[in-house]
Amino acid sequence: MSSRRAVAHVNLAAIERNCRRLCEELEPGCELCVVVKADGYGHGAAQSARAALDAGATWLAVAGAHEAAQLRRAGFGEARLLVMGALSPVELDEALAAEADVVVWSEQMVAAVAQAGGGRVHVKLDSGMGRLGTRDPEQGLRVAALAAETAQVELAGAMTHFATADDERDEFFARQLETFSGWAEQLKASYPDIVVHAANSAATLREPRSHFDMVRCGIGVYGMDPFGRDPLARRLDPALELVSYLAEVKDCASGQSAGYGRRFVAEQETLLGVLPIGYGDGWRRALSNNGEVLIAGRRRPIVGTVSMDNLTVDLGTDAQARDLHGSEAVLIGARGEQRITAEEVAQRIDTINYEVTCALTGRVPRVYHRDGQPLGEPAAGQAEGSPSLQGGAQTSVGPVAPPLGTS
Repeated sequence: MSSRRAVAHVNLAAIERNCRRLCEELEPGCELCVVVKADGYGHGAAQSARAALDAGATWLAVAGAHEAAQLRRAGFGEARLLVMGALSPVELDEALAAEADVVVWSEQMVAAVAQAGGGRVHVKLDSGMGRLGTRDPEQGLRVAALAAETAQVELAGAMTHFATADDERDEFFARQLETFSGWAEQLKASYPDIVVHAANSAATLREPRSHFDMVRCGIGVYGMDPFGRDPLARRLDPALELVSYLAEVKDCASGQSAGYGRRFVAEQETLLGVLPIGYGDGWRRALSNNGEVLIAGRRRPIVGTVSMDNLTVDLGTDAQARDLHGSEAVLIGARGEQRITAEEVAQRIDTINYEVTCALTGRVPRVYHRDGQPLGEPAAGQAEGSPSLQGGAQTSVGPVAPPLGTS
């Protein structure tokens, strides 16, 4: 039986292997920046960051100032840290106080950095994503020149972000790369010490010309396929598995139902199993009548509505299934020859693997290990920020559930 109603086991050795795998794609001198925003895509930001740095990453990246401050408080005082997102005046102060690099794309933003006491900036060209950054290459050059000549402001980098790198059939990626390459070449000629970076995980695996001085990898670091198919085919090692247990096994006669709205009504006598996990834990309601879990090495279908705290599976007509009461149930992970990936879950509900792990809530403790070897006391999952990132004591959740399986 699981030690908790639901637990996410995170294999830090897998994160290290994935970082080394991504570094295999890079030419000597090209750096790896690991993106640990959104609590490390649900895996734990501090723990993931430490594993990544141990495996050769030289930069960390987050979305917001609060995430940067959390990492500094967690002990990452020396790592180069980039805040990639938009910043309000308050957030800009927080990011600069954390000695993080920030992103700018207008003269006013450079002035704001100077007025806040100065710091390192990366100029962003919107080469086609259509979000942050300037669409005008000439303005980007002017912003860079202003940053370079403004007291207390250091021009540290130039960047863009790709909209379709994960679609290998799409031609827009090549157009973005061409737009950015020409602009970055001009900047590099004038400011040879800046760090030029553009590639996400998909671009890193897809196109060496997109690597420049540094790549920014997120999803691949955690062992998920940036192309949304099979991580093993990319030689990536999924770092997270999600487990619960069979809290109840009960008879269900023909015509009886399970769950809100009676969305499952048995057509014949069967046995139902109840798992104490639901959308309050991040297991999406869209998986109602639309998913499977691994129990005793076999796939069992989710039946009925996924509720906030519980879901139901059909165990079939074999009376021996009663003996499964208390057994482990694997929602993401592998047992024997069977595996359920975040990519499979995402495809079922028409989303991406990123969302599957990011959605796991603070109710789900993260238990850290290295290829099955537990690492001290597990940290509770985060809602407002992982306790370990806030400088608080880690929360014990009891013994690690058996067995961890392959990650």
